[in-house]
Order: sequence, then C-alpha cells, then structure tokens
Amino acid sequence: MKYLFVNSVAGIGSTGRIVAEQSRDLNKAGHRCLIAYGREKANIDDIESFRICNKAEFLFNVLQTRVCDNNGFSIEGATKRLIQKIEDYDPDVIWLHNLHGYYINVQTLFDYLKTCEKRIYWTLHDCWAFTGHCAYYTAARCNQWQTLCRRCSELKRYPACFGCSNVKKNFEKKRDCFTHVPNMTLVTPSYWLKTQVEQSFLRDYSVEVVHNHIDANVFKPTVSSIRKEYGIDTKKMLLGVAAKMTDRKGFLDFLELSKYLDNSFVIVLVGLNKQQLKRLPNNIIGIQNTSSAEKLASLYSAADIFINLTHEDNYPTVNLEAQACGTPVITYDVGGSPESCKAENIISEGDTVALVNRIHTITSGII
Repeated sequence: MKYLFVNSVAGIGSTGRIVAEQSRDLNKAGHRCLIAYGREKANIDDIESFRICNKAEFLFNVLQTRVCDNNGFSIEGATKRLIQKIEDYDPDVIWLHNLHGYYINVQTLFDYLKTCEKRIYWTLHDCWAFTGHCAYYTAARCNQWQTLCRRCSELKRYPACFGCSNVKKNFEKKRDCFTHVPNMTLVTPSYWLKTQVEQSFLRDYSVEVVHNHIDANVFKPTVSSIRKEYGIDTKKMLLGVAAKMTDRKGFLDFLELSKYLDNSFVIVLVGLNKQQLKRLPNNIIGIQNTSSAEKLASLYSAADIFINLTHEDNYPTVNLEAQACGTPVITYDVGGSPESCKAENIISEGDTVALVNRIHTITSGII
C-alpha cells in the first residue's frame, strides 16, 4: 500500500521523529511512504519527502497568525500544491499529523479530503483541532472548547496572536471543516486525549489510542561524557528536557525544586533561552535546545532521574526516551504524561515536597 503523511516537520522534533519512524516501519513491511512536511526536515534521506511550504509562505502565515489570529486559514498556494502532489502520488492512505505550524490552509485541505475517497487517519498530538486557538487548555483550566470558544486567555501563547482575537470564528470554521469527513479515523497517543476528543465536536469519529514509539536504536543506555563535560561526576544528576522549557513546561517548578536540594544534587535543564539562562541558581545547569537525538540519549543516560514537570501535555516522548535509556521518570499527574510513567513516580501537580521525597527515595542508594 501507499501512504502519504502530512506533518509540520519531518525527522526533527517529537512529531517529526514519530512520522519518520512510522514511515520506516511501514517501508520495512513492504509498503511505500511519502512524507509531506511543512517547513523543516532532518535525518530522513532514506524516506521519500516533499516540502509543502516555502519560506515566504511560512513567514506570511506567521504574520497572519500574529495579527489576525487565523492560524490554519491563511494563504492557499502551498495547500493546492500539496493536493496536486496527493493526486499525482495517488496514496491508498492519507495520514495527517500536526496541521498547525504556519504551513497549510486546513479549509482547502479538508474540502479536498471530504471528496477524495481515500482512507484517512489523523493523529492528534494536542488539542488544537477542537479549540478556537490554543493547543492546550489544561493549565488555563478552560472548558470553552466543549461548547464554543468565545474569549481566549491563551491568545498570546502558541500559536501566538498579538492583534485581534478570532477564536469564536476559528472554532466555528474548524467545526465545519473537520466534521463529516468520510473514512476518517482519529488516533490519539494517550487515553487522556481520547477522553478530550470524545467531549469535543469531533466526538462522532472513531478514536484509536496508539501510544507514541521511539527509535530504540538511538534511545538506549549510552556511554556518556556529559557528567565529565559539565564537571558533575560526583553529583546526583536530575534532568529536565523540553523543546522550549517554558513556565508551562515546568521552568518555574524547577527553580522552586532547586531550593529544596542540597549540594549533592545538580539539575540539568535542556531547552532554555538566553533570558532563562541568566536566572539560573548555582545548582542548575542550563543547555539551549538540541535537535540531536544522539545528544539527548547521552543526556538521558547520564541522569539519575528524568523529571517532567509539565503542566500540560499529551503523551510526552521525552518520558519514553529517558526510560529507554535506563533512567527512571517522575512526572506530574497531568494530561497523558502519567500514562508513560510508573505509578509510584506520579505526583500531584505542583507538590514540591512530594517531588523531593520521591527524588530522595530513588537516589537513596546512589553514592
């Protein structure tokens, strides 16, 4: 069979690596795969690929989102080229992944999908498909998406808008676009997201839960020079990783945690910007983002514990990657993150005392 995947990126970032691994697995099974990606790719020379959006189109889409809050409903040219590529490639299955990311017009795409008579899957990696703006609403404690988004406290968060709010219109347009697509099945990486979908306007679709997978050839116990590189050979290393270590991903929580640790511990955080690096106390080492899976495997392998203090997430692959490298994971009871963690290592959101106690329990035998 022939599969065509659509995602914002390919071979890079969590969703890009997921799509690449999915394609490789299908290729090994004798199928043919093409990845149509929005903007960036890395490490997929062994997979057929097609870039959907050029730089000028991407920047215009970003501008439209920043000013007019119309993410996913901007210029059509790139999407029309994608549709032509689909027609030429003639896949048996069209498999959608992240459609947000400033590269595609979802209205044009779904007008086509409703008539193309192809088998369609759509893997949802967050909640953007059924909200008027945001990718996550749990930290904001918002339930408007269950009925109709009218006002958005998250407007300046991804996909950020600093102009006029368009959330009500976006919600209504998404509802019209994404419903009543023949032969479409939704896929969620977590049971948590499945329950959210079933409360949204997408509730009439069949929803399958397929947990994210990782590349076990890369993420495995690895000989690491990280401790020597940072001069922390004698420390107990606690690791946090995010593409962007925002407050919603736990940056402030790590700062708070650092106050409770004695000098036998050090925290290493990956995904910081320059302003965050200036705010770090002496017992936190900051690293700006890395796109190298091998570097991440080295970091995971060096750590004594991987700590995920996210306040909103679906089924984070960082948890899977750390455990594949032999490192235990502690996480908050938030979203789908607990589904990829041992029960005894799940703590209540924001409970720093419980977090510290669990850290000491796990590291008690480490000298």
